[in-house]
Amino acid sequence: MAKLRLLASAALIAVSTGAYAQDCKPAHEFKTVTPGKLTMAIYNYPPFTMITSDNKASGIDDEMIKLTAKANCLEVVPLNLAPAAVVQSVISGKADVAVGAWYRSEERSKVLGVTLPTYIDPMTSISKDGVDTVDGMMGKSVGTVQGYTWNGTLQKVFGTNLKLYPDGLAMYTDLEAGRLDVALDGSVAPVEAMKGGRLVGFKTALVKSDERIPDTVQPPQSTILYTFGNKGLGEALDETVTKVHEDGSLAKWLTDAGYDPKMGDVGEPRFVK
Repeated sequence: MAKLRLLASAALIAVSTGAYAQDCKPAHEFKTVTPGKLTMAIYNYPPFTMITSDNKASGIDDEMIKLTAKANCLEVVPLNLAPAAVVQSVISGKADVAVGAWYRSEERSKVLGVTLPTYIDPMTSISKDGVDTVDGMMGKSVGTVQGYTWNGTLQKVFGTNLKLYPDGLAMYTDLEAGRLDVALDGSVAPVEAMKGGRLVGFKTALVKSDERIPDTVQPPQSTILYTFGNKGLGEALDETVTKVHEDGSLAKWLTDAGYDPKMGDVGEPRFVK
């Protein structure tokens, strides 16, 4: 009898779920890789994207995807990939969206849909005194990581006082050892390093706008990437991005993760240069 009751309950749940799905009216009409599902290519990049070994996703970008899916009667299906494979999975048609703080670039817009800017990746200083102006860094030893778009201008501004490092780990080691006064990095690495026990006694600060360093005036904007030409999906995602900016959700998520909510002050949409 107990088994029969369980079976009856399961059947009722199935009917209820199906009825809900039929009653749900999507805010936008668009096709997805798998009907009824929104496949999300994801990799670990806290606090924006996190994925566990049992394929459970979380993070700021994931929250935006969940809101979009709910508004359009879809189930989110995470696709856990290596970072290098995430964007390609959308281009090849294996996923509908790619998350993980991808920059809005003109090159990407030629083969992918790009949403309205989600948040920015401002230049961040790490120092003992929390210096946040270019003038305040003059005369000090300043370090940054090879490959950043701002390196050329930093070399012009700081000259021989600038040190280039192969990676953030080497830069932070010199900073902790007193061989460097100020480290300049993206917004994510130093905060996550502190959460992991590094940079004890140091302060992070978003570098204030300075015309001598264009990246401080217009920091790179991030986006959610989606299948090229999928207008309905793009509109659905843009609606979510607009909503979380306007209702304060994004600022709260950033603050809760230990980040400056000013990272949500994106300005007008633009492409990274």
